[in-house]
Amino acid sequence: MLVIRCIRPDFCIPAIANFVESKMDSRYVNPPDFDLKSIYNDSNPTTPFIFVLSPGAAPFEVLKAFAETKRKEIRFKSLGQGQGDAAEALINQCIISGDWVFLQNCHLAVSWMPTLEKIVAGINPDKSVTNRDFRLWLTSYPSPTFPVSILQNGIKMTREPPKGLRYNLKGSFTKDPISNSEFFTGCSKDAEWKKLLFGLCFFNAVI
Repeated sequence: MLVIRCIRPDFCIPAIANFVESKMDSRYVNPPDFDLKSIYNDSNPTTPFIFVLSPGAAPFEVLKAFAETKRKEIRFKSLGQGQGDAAEALINQCIISGDWVFLQNCHLAVSWMPTLEKIVAGINPDKSVTNRDFRLWLTSYPSPTFPVSILQNGIKMTREPPKGLRYNLKGSFTKDPISNSEFFTGCSKDAEWKKLLFGLCFFNAVI
C-alpha cells in the first residue's frame, strides 16, 4: 500500500479496501442496506431522526416511499431565512395530529438551531399530550452549529449513493415494488419477466 501510495495515489482507497476485506471481513468495507423499517421500529415520538447528508444522496424520496407503507402524511418544510416560526408551528400541530414533520437543510438555519433544541427537549413523552405516531425527521450537512443534544439523543443515519454496478443493482432489487414477492413472482412467463427486469435495472445502474 505504501508503494501504491507513492506511484498511484488514485488507487490508494481501493488498495486499503482490499486489505481490510482480506484481513478482516467484507462487512467492514461494504455499506449495509439502508433499512428505514428497522430504524423506525427502534424509535419513539421524542426521538428525532437525523439524516446526515452526503453529495448525491436524496433521503426524502426514500422516506416518502416508507411513509406510504405506514399510511402516514409527511409535512415538509425547507429551512432557511425566516422559516423558523413556520417550522415551530408545524411541529406543534403535528405533535397533536400524529403526522410526520420533515425539516430539510437544518445547517442553513443557524440562528434557529437553539430554538429547535428547546422544542425537541420539550416534547412530552406522555401519550395524552404527544400523539404516539408523531415523528420528527431532520436533514443536515455536517455543521458545527447543529445542536449537540439533538445529535446525542437522536437516531443518526446517512445514505450514500451506491458505488458501482453491484451495489446499484442491489439497491434496485431491495426496494419496492421489486422487493415485493407478489410483484416479483406474479408474472406467468417467469424467465422472460426476470430477464427483462434485470435488463432494465442493469440499464438504470449504468446510466
